[in-house]
Amino acid sequence: FSPSPIELKESYILDYYYDSPNDSYYINITSFVLNSNTFSCAAQPLYTSAVISLCVLHIAIFLLAVPGNLLVGLVIGSSHQSLTPSDVYLFHLTVADGLLALILPFWAAAMLHGWIFGDFLCKFLSLVMETSFYTSILFLVCISVDRYLVIVRSAKSRKDRRRACSWVACTFIWALGGALSLPALFNDAFTPSGGGPTKCAERFDLGSATHWRLATRGLRHIIGFLLPLVIMVACYSVTVARLLRTRGFQKHRAMRVIVAVVIAFLLCWTPFHLTVMADTLMRAKLVPFDCADRNRVDLALQVTHSLALLHSCVNPVLYAFVGEKFRRNLGALVRKSQGPERGSVSRYSRSTSQTSEGNGLL
Repeated sequence: FSPSPIELKESYILDYYYDSPNDSYYINITSFVLNSNTFSCAAQPLYTSAVISLCVLHIAIFLLAVPGNLLVGLVIGSSHQSLTPSDVYLFHLTVADGLLALILPFWAAAMLHGWIFGDFLCKFLSLVMETSFYTSILFLVCISVDRYLVIVRSAKSRKDRRRACSWVACTFIWALGGALSLPALFNDAFTPSGGGPTKCAERFDLGSATHWRLATRGLRHIIGFLLPLVIMVACYSVTVARLLRTRGFQKHRAMRVIVAVVIAFLLCWTPFHLTVMADTLMRAKLVPFDCADRNRVDLALQVTHSLALLHSCVNPVLYAFVGEKFRRNLGALVRKSQGPERGSVSRYSRSTSQTSEGNGLL
């Protein structure tokens, strides 16, 4: 029972007891004022139109991200040339974004009917989502560092060593992403105390909920957003400064792609992280709020999370389809699937190898 703080401000405790020697009844009335800060806010259900819109957005991301990332991975994997470190990072980035997109239909169904897939899938899919979240952002950081090394530091002569280090870095990032996603095991499928459809959400022990939430969300904000953003902005700022002093169409085209990468990252992820920060401050009772504020933040979490998922669709476009070398390799793959003459493919491959500057598909 959760009384409304608006309707019920004061209550009473009535104690009845019987005094047998005097054959009398006594009533003890104790008044107390209810603390509205201790009330749990009833969740405000979304309008049907909003639920349907979010479901459609999840399905649209699924339909765009899965084929897009699959195509990028196919082009990279079918390349006859040795992969550059950026190609290696891009391949693993497509795997991470593809895994994230594959589980979106489950969350879309949960919006309509509640969580109907059981406790195991709640934990497993939450683990996959968190792992994909961390690894995709960390691979973006690796690409920015590699672009810095190639363009600013002229590290082409150490290409073989960088390629070997890239595979080691990818293994480390997958392991780190898996470790950072372990708090997702706290997610459970449960029915809220106030009733309603089953949810798949984090549920910590009552006594340590605030500490666990602050710790896990602190990791998400620092390792999953702030630190990668600082590294990307630093690397790309120096890279753009170098490109501005360099003549050539390809250099300025690369600069436009770099600026687009940073802008897309900020537009997709900043609203979500700001909303999660507000939610964390409210749950820790570090800022004053009422139930209306609580419900607005809950709605903003769902909307900004869907916006962040759009990043899995943007990556293939920014890192691959804008790249001239990717289009050449894609064209070669299409012609090869149509059975072109061996000689033309061989000449095309040699031409591509000779004109490439060692920058991979980016």
